[in-house]
Amino acid sequence: MEKAQYAIMRFAKHKGPEIGNIEAHNERTKEKYASNPDVDTSRSKYNFHLVKPPGKYRAESERQIAAAGCRTRKDSIRMIETLFTASPEFFKGKKRAEIRVFFEEALHFLEQHQSKETIISAVVHMDEKTPHMHLCFVPLTEDGRLSAKDILGNKKKLTWWQDEFWKHMVKKFPDLESGESASQTGRDHIPPRVFKEMTRLTKQKEKLGQLLTGINPFNAKSRAEEICKILDTYLPSVEKMDTLLRKYGVAFTKTASENKKLKTKNAELEESLASAQKVSALKQIEDFKLRRDYDSAVAILEQIPPEVLELYKHPHKKERETAYDR
Repeated sequence: MEKAQYAIMRFAKHKGPEIGNIEAHNERTKEKYASNPDVDTSRSKYNFHLVKPPGKYRAESERQIAAAGCRTRKDSIRMIETLFTASPEFFKGKKRAEIRVFFEEALHFLEQHQSKETIISAVVHMDEKTPHMHLCFVPLTEDGRLSAKDILGNKKKLTWWQDEFWKHMVKKFPDLESGESASQTGRDHIPPRVFKEMTRLTKQKEKLGQLLTGINPFNAKSRAEEICKILDTYLPSVEKMDTLLRKYGVAFTKTASENKKLKTKNAELEESLASAQKVSALKQIEDFKLRRDYDSAVAILEQIPPEVLELYKHPHKKERETAYDR
């Protein structure tokens, strides 16, 4: 099964003294990287800037703050560092030009929500295990105040940032999924990967359905091997989907055995929605769709002739052929 590909964005706030160390790491001005063995200096030549720093990070930060006429305290946040990356699976097989496009999109996203003039540096590191971009900016608001709090906000605002970032990136990279926000409680949110898994399962079900269409004692043997091959991946997929649906609290109103005859009438949906006292109506609709597709995936197994299912118990092709001829 393919691993999920996530778009990742993380913020870090810096008050001042540590900014020099941040710059040394980001701009690769250290002589050695003993503290970070992931840095392969032989590959550092492949690193590149999307925004080159006009000078030292700390000096540029202080210059912008002074130009805006902002007062600072010792504990004022003078710079925000944003890390942009994706799960390693996303970058597999991608050329450097394709990787560059990903980070250009990430930069465009930030520029839509933060003045580009406040960006000190945006540098992409290709010399570590997973490509990533360090983007540093001064937390100046549109009306010229120095306020990291206004820009990053509370947990709700941080969730907003993550959601907006994913919405922006998924337009160009549809395989990306959004990570679950820590602020989402009660499993009220069903993440996109669950629907993707269900889509994969439904496609497998359609292939199985094609083989089972018109199956009879005369052609069952010729189709049996192909059916068994699909079942090798189909049954684990059904089991995985069962686990996911339970994990995210999808309503299990009936057992699989009770659901032999699937009901997909509007009345069932209305009944499902009527019982939604603790959960949102949207989630009830999502539950219904997922449950309907899952039940359909289970129900098709009942169309498989008993002799083919018996054959499936034999792991090797020769064993299967022998078993079928008994």
